[in-house]
Amino acid sequence: MKPVNVGICGLGTVGGGTFNVLKRNASEISRRAGRDIVVSHVGMRQTKAGFDFDGCAISNDIFDVARDPEIDVVCELIGGYDIAFELVMTAIENGKHVVTANKALIAERGNEIFAAAKAKGVVVAYEAAVAGGIPIIKAMREGFSGNKINWLAGIINGTGNFILTEMRDKGRSFEDVLKEAQELGYAEADPTFDVEGIDACHKLTILSSIAFGIPLQFEKAYTEGISEITAQDVTYAEELGYRIKHLGISKRTDNGIELRVHPTLVPDTRLLANVDGVMNAVVVHGDAVGPTLHYGAGAGAEPTASAVVADIVDVVRALDLNDVQRVPPLGFHDQQTDLPILPIEAIESAYYLRLQVEDRAGVMADVAKILGEQDISMEAILQKEPQQIGGEASIILLTRKVLESNMNSAIRAIEALDSTRGKVMRIRVETLKD
Repeated sequence: MKPVNVGICGLGTVGGGTFNVLKRNASEISRRAGRDIVVSHVGMRQTKAGFDFDGCAISNDIFDVARDPEIDVVCELIGGYDIAFELVMTAIENGKHVVTANKALIAERGNEIFAAAKAKGVVVAYEAAVAGGIPIIKAMREGFSGNKINWLAGIINGTGNFILTEMRDKGRSFEDVLKEAQELGYAEADPTFDVEGIDACHKLTILSSIAFGIPLQFEKAYTEGISEITAQDVTYAEELGYRIKHLGISKRTDNGIELRVHPTLVPDTRLLANVDGVMNAVVVHGDAVGPTLHYGAGAGAEPTASAVVADIVDVVRALDLNDVQRVPPLGFHDQQTDLPILPIEAIESAYYLRLQVEDRAGVMADVAKILGEQDISMEAILQKEPQQIGGEASIILLTRKVLESNMNSAIRAIEALDSTRGKVMRIRVETLKD
């Protein structure tokens, strides 16, 4: 049987890992795919040493790979937006199947890309776009086909998880740990995508579409980062029996779909609360299977390459199938467009609140009155006395579930009190048990 020719565009961390895995495990991969898979063309800006390019064409123009008539599958591993989108669309127009690790591209342009691929009868696969080496796309798209998925929650950015783990274990500040993360190569020089939740939100957008059969809607997701989390918050959360994790959460409700990324207090007994360092994990709750945990390396050359190569194998297995026989890119042959994405004000959650207040009698009574006016019940209270006479006291509250809009009103009223110093720190709380 004729080998399947693969073209790799981009030979950076993921591209290089993919090239090496395809070469090193060629025999095993062929046994799984049912035919040989050969890297026959590589597109990269500069030729790199340390790779066995024997029998492989090299181009400095990645579009040469997309237009090469001998190539069957194009791997887009350059990252970014505009050029990557143009490359993928060029490959599709030329009748090539596409494998990509580009979460931003799929989250923001996936609807358009999948429509073009369907029109040309080709496949666009993207397992490596979410959670690196964890096969969460395949699990949700195929393994849960018999389930109505109720909710999912995940630690899907290793940089943020590393920062919060170090803050908890060593009592370090956010700024201090971020600097180390940059030195270790976990965070970019501009860490905005990681620490402000944009990277996680791209991934959550994809998972949510697969879970609920809705179009990709990144622009409607709520995103909040971890840069305001202090070592104090981490410590107080521990005292209350919780850990702070930067979660992506998506839920099916009677009113629509929740799609949100933010710091979250999780009970320390939950498995997700004990995922540390740069590791990723996703909990998916189906009505038939219940909660399932998917854990592993969320980044790195070969963990991500593992997912890219698995996609290539799936593409090869489906070469002779028609569109109806193939697994749909988002898991459903038709997408439900009448399920709205809820604004953050419409979600219900419990809350952790930290207030800095003047140390005098009556302050707690004022706060309790405001919370009562918004139907907010308190679950627990911690009060930290000031370090010195006349200093500020810290009040930490744990509330029961309430509508976010009510909490917003309460926070505005608390911040307006003469006794309140600065902004109220608010972190949402999720039990992840039903």
